Amino acid sequence: MREPLETGAGERILVVGPSWVGDMVMAQSLFMTLKARYPGCRIGVMAPAWSLPILERMAEVDEGVALDVGHGEFGWHTRHRVARSLRGRFDRAIVLPRSWKSALVPFLARIPRRTGFTGEQRYGLLNDRRRLDKAVLDQTVKRFVALGLPVEKAEKGSFPIPRPHLAVDADNLAELRRVHELSTRPAIGMMPGAEYGPAKQWPLAHFRALAESLVAEGFEVRVLGGPKDNEAGDAIAGEVEHAHNLCGRTRLADAVDLLADCRQVVTNDSGLMHVAAAAGTRVHALYGSSSPVYTPPLTETAEIHTLALACSPCFARTCPLGHTRCLTELSPERLLAALLGAEQRLTVEE
Repeated sequence: MREPLETGAGERILVVGPSWVGDMVMAQSLFMTLKARYPGCRIGVMAPAWSLPILERMAEVDEGVALDVGHGEFGWHTRHRVARSLRGRFDRAIVLPRSWKSALVPFLARIPRRTGFTGEQRYGLLNDRRRLDKAVLDQTVKRFVALGLPVEKAEKGSFPIPRPHLAVDADNLAELRRVHELSTRPAIGMMPGAEYGPAKQWPLAHFRALAESLVAEGFEVRVLGGPKDNEAGDAIAGEVEHAHNLCGRTRLADAVDLLADCRQVVTNDSGLMHVAAAAGTRVHALYGSSSPVYTPPLTETAEIHTLALACSPCFARTCPLGHTRCLTELSPERLLAALLGAEQRLTVEE
């Protein structure tokens, strides 16, 4: 990790970060906003330990503070210990999650100014409470950035959103290419996972058909995800030459480098979709139960694929109607045509 925050080096800001990969990537827009508004400020981010490698790829983050509390666990002793270690080190805290317990560490650390949206009876924990107008702040990233702005500007909702940008480690990429025996073919990434549930997941048979077509067109396919996506990766890449199942076989930081090395990616609405966008890769994002209005990939080189059926977005974990037509009727042929069309444009630009 980077060196700890130094006292007296400009305003010292602690951001209590989110607990999801995609949200952590989007939080970089806030960090960029803070650095631009307060030159010389130092930013620390308190977040789950798994996210620290992602924070190390953000130039704006000066320190990552691990808060290892399990999902649904209160973790009083852990929070109290971390709070004691932070006392006297920060002038201001910005709390991104809206839960009561997420505001506890800055309060216990006695950080003078504690900013966050009103919610879950946090009146004693926050002393700079903001009202959340969901109609104005209609995207997750807008809500994050708004907490770094003056109230009068944030409430208008019309402010710039810097696009996240994750640094790439060329040496690590070279080692990954060697270890996983990746080819020199142009690579297409595939991310079949989605934490929220199956209503956000394009059928594996569609991914498989697309992978086979892409290999026939001369591409290499890289399937990325966590250990729980390993079976899905095998279903897509198994016994397909030039297709690699890397699910669970790489670290989160490795995914940044591997995705940056891909020409394009095909992905569900997931955390790795946001990683790919921030790594500078052209994204083909598949939306079924969720909405590209609320959590779009933050890049100009994204193509959104959605059927916009009358029943979607439903925001359900599983299809309430039992058919998931919003995804099953998005054909592999449509994605192949979009990928090849984009590839032709990329070739002309190069």
